[in-house]
Amino acid sequence: MAYAPIAVGAVLGLLVLRGLVWIVRYVAADGPMRQSIRQAGRIRRRWKRFAQMAGLSATDRMPTALASLATTDASKQPKPRVLVPTLKVKPDRYGVIARARCLPKVGLEEFQRAAPYIADAWGCTRVSVLPDGPGYVRIRAVRTDPLLTPTEHVPTGEALEELAVWSLGLDEYAQPVAVSLSDVPGVTVAGLPGYGKTSLINRFICDMAPSPAVQFAVADGKVSTTDAGDYADLTDRLFAFVGDDLEEANALFKRLVALREDRSTCLKNVLGVKNVWHSGLSASWPLTVLVIDEAHTYFRDHKGSDRETKRLAALAAENARLVEDLVKKGRSVGILVVLATQKSTGDAIPTFIRDVCPVGLSFAQKTADAAVAALGDDIRNWPDANPVHLQEPSYVGVAVMKQEGRPGFLRIRTPYVPDADAARVATNSTHLTRDPADLLIHVAGQATMRDFLTKRDTGTAA
Repeated sequence: MAYAPIAVGAVLGLLVLRGLVWIVRYVAADGPMRQSIRQAGRIRRRWKRFAQMAGLSATDRMPTALASLATTDASKQPKPRVLVPTLKVKPDRYGVIARARCLPKVGLEEFQRAAPYIADAWGCTRVSVLPDGPGYVRIRAVRTDPLLTPTEHVPTGEALEELAVWSLGLDEYAQPVAVSLSDVPGVTVAGLPGYGKTSLINRFICDMAPSPAVQFAVADGKVSTTDAGDYADLTDRLFAFVGDDLEEANALFKRLVALREDRSTCLKNVLGVKNVWHSGLSASWPLTVLVIDEAHTYFRDHKGSDRETKRLAALAAENARLVEDLVKKGRSVGILVVLATQKSTGDAIPTFIRDVCPVGLSFAQKTADAAVAALGDDIRNWPDANPVHLQEPSYVGVAVMKQEGRPGFLRIRTPYVPDADAARVATNSTHLTRDPADLLIHVAGQATMRDFLTKRDTGTAA
């Protein structure tokens, strides 16, 4: 009994400490976070009652050993116990994330069926329930819609640890969404003008620019000179840039196809592998990204019988053939093509290019056919995610993409990168800009490259 006051004091001390931590955290939080903290407290307090009302409980008719010993009258059995899944709740700016432990007959399916009731009871706009390891489910409840909340991204200016990952933004449950670029030859980005295509690509360049293991070339069909358009602030970080001139674009595409051929010829001898992704990117063998914005400018089929029209038609056809080469053969040597256009129909991006690109995103579209061209026919089976519903101004910056590894599609809020930040990153990383062809000569050696190129030209390369 002498230790009882000490134990009581220790318990009270822990409670006081816990209360102080809660108060400090609450005071330091901003308005949305404070609201989520209060929401999490209400959920914890009401969970046991609500779970039983929502059918998320199980009845245990087997008495515990202690209850059996406490029952002296054999004719009276202990009352069955009502078990409720344990719940741990964590707040964030958008709502709460809860982890619940499953019970017999109260598993993933039961939680998913109860999701609408959970949303109503917790005061949330939507609730997602997913498995979270054996015997657990993860409940994501958002109070404010992340898709309707514009966000900004401020690049750190530091090189990313993982260059093979493209961070896109937040999904409709405010969870980060990223896509792997490892072994990806091409990405298509479609959507109406002004809805976020170029901003998405700008963020990608700004995040990757601080690393010497990534080099960029841009063909922008919206402008004629480097000092105009959306990429003007990033020009210093591009090893090549062309505008809407088809001949200049053709020369750039030929230059990159030549790089692809040279890399293919000496890849195994220089790196010791048949696929650069098996050894990893480096400053001497960087990921070479070709961005083709307003891609239809370079591939459009020109109709007419006059000399100039025929010349443009021939250039467009050759442009399509060259980009097809890059998309179909550039993956293993570290070349990625990003094609952006308003409608990724066959007349804008030839199907023999578009259908080889494994990653596709679409911002707002006007027609169902345009949505199908961008995302595939399966989008018809998911009407709630169809980008034709994103034409409202509040959805500027929201894109749709296929869910990797799961059925259905993701809606993603992509952030805006301020022009000043893009310019800052480009200026600070200008010294990293290199022509990948020059780097290849350096890493392979001039004599070795001459030997490889001679073998390639004579058809004797291994």
